[in-house]
Amino acid sequence: MKKLIKWATVAIIVVVFIGTFVFLYQKSQPQVARYETNQATVMDLEKTTIITGKIEPRDEVNIKPQISGIITELYKEAGEIVEKNEVIAKVKVIPDMGNLSSAETRVYLAGLTFKQAQTDHERMKRLYEEKVISTEEFEKSEMAFKQAEAEKNSAEDALGIVRDGISLSNASMSTTLIRSTIDGLILDIPVKVGNSVILSNSFNDGTTIATVADMGDLIFKGMIDETEVGRIHQGMPVDITVGAIPDLHLTAILEYISPKAIEENGANQFEVKAAITLPSDVTIRSGYSANAEIVLDGVKGAVTIPESSLEFSGDSVFVYLLTDSIKHTYVRQQVTTGISDGVNIEIKKGVKANDKVRGIEIKG
Repeated sequence: MKKLIKWATVAIIVVVFIGTFVFLYQKSQPQVARYETNQATVMDLEKTTIITGKIEPRDEVNIKPQISGIITELYKEAGEIVEKNEVIAKVKVIPDMGNLSSAETRVYLAGLTFKQAQTDHERMKRLYEEKVISTEEFEKSEMAFKQAEAEKNSAEDALGIVRDGISLSNASMSTTLIRSTIDGLILDIPVKVGNSVILSNSFNDGTTIATVADMGDLIFKGMIDETEVGRIHQGMPVDITVGAIPDLHLTAILEYISPKAIEENGANQFEVKAAITLPSDVTIRSGYSANAEIVLDGVKGAVTIPESSLEFSGDSVFVYLLTDSIKHTYVRQQVTTGISDGVNIEIKKGVKANDKVRGIEIKG
């Protein structure tokens, strides 16, 4: 029994020794590299560039008051549709004391002039009826009376505008009612009831009551690098994708390329704009982030291979053509390349359609 155990132990040691030797021998042998095989195919190839940017309305109109005062009513909210001349808000006038005083003085003087002109006109009318004065003298009196009356009405109208913001002769066009100047969507109403507002003048821009835009006339606005700006031109088609709306593609036409660069993060960028054709059943919000794809170059029926199959040596480009599919042997071949779409590249010379080339190495 002891002898059997002894021989079993020896056998186990021998097996372990031989196994270790075989393992170490295999590890010491050079590994044969294995590669993927790619077949040259004929396809249409396009070189594109992607521009990041935003979708915006072509024009955003800031609605400002014609008078200074306090917001007493807001009739609209952001996101609502508004028509031209539709009232958005109402302002209570806080009159300027200097202008108010001048307007009141004008009314007082115009009233005195009117009373005097009225008295003179009535007297001249009696004299004319009694044939004491000529027709010419009477008509002059009548003209002076009408001018005095017009000045009185104008002065009272001006006082109403300064004091109340309302024209007595045209109350429907009151400056206390803030109206939209265009048809569109209200993007923002940055004021609240009780806020003070001022009209624009040479010293300030005035208070914005609302921002209104035509959301049916949208543009894409983005920046393109100086290395690519020379390859685009106005009128080029643009494919717009919106991150917030998956699978949505909008067509656009490039309509503006800035003549002046803007430096951003050490690189020169040029602003571009593209006019978007918006389908009637699609709603886009102002400020959506978007990508614009522009085709810079293209070729039909090109012989292509994956760009990863290329090997570069100085100014030359090579591939490895498969010569034996069983032994996996290759021959190094110089090629002439064309455009690339970032994945596949055109081979103008050195590779034919259906040729097989060495790809990337298979690890493991």
